[in-house]
Amino acid sequence: MRIWSHTHIQPCMHACIHTYIHTYIHTCMHECMHACMHAYIHTYIHTYIHTYIHTYIHTCIHAYMHTCIHAYIHAYMHTCVHTCIHAYMHACMHTCIQTDMPCMHACMQRLVLQQLFVLSMPMSTNWLPSA
Repeated sequence: MRIWSHTHIQPCMHACIHTYIHTYIHTCMHECMHACMHAYIHTYIHTYIHTYIHTYIHTCIHAYMHTCIHAYIHAYMHTCVHTCIHAYMHACMHTCIQTDMPCMHACMQRLVLQQLFVLSMPMSTNWLPSA
């Protein structure tokens, strides 16, 4: 009986153990890898995308807006003011002076004559404090 158990039962148990345990371990590890690792990798990548990349993109866009666009708007406005508005104002003032020259000349003459009249008047001492 002992020989039969060693020759028949032991190899059968050995084969059963190797087959069942190896299959179980393989299936368990396979499922663990598919469940845990895939979930971990998915969560990690999802977290990475939502935190690092979104933060990086937001920071990059924010920095781009604050440096490039603000500088561009400032330069554009500065150029616009210095070229368009100054040129327009200069042309407008030049036209205004050219067209209203007789009127301005008459006004200036009146102002000069008034100043000369005031200066030619005898000086009053009524404004001096009394002693």
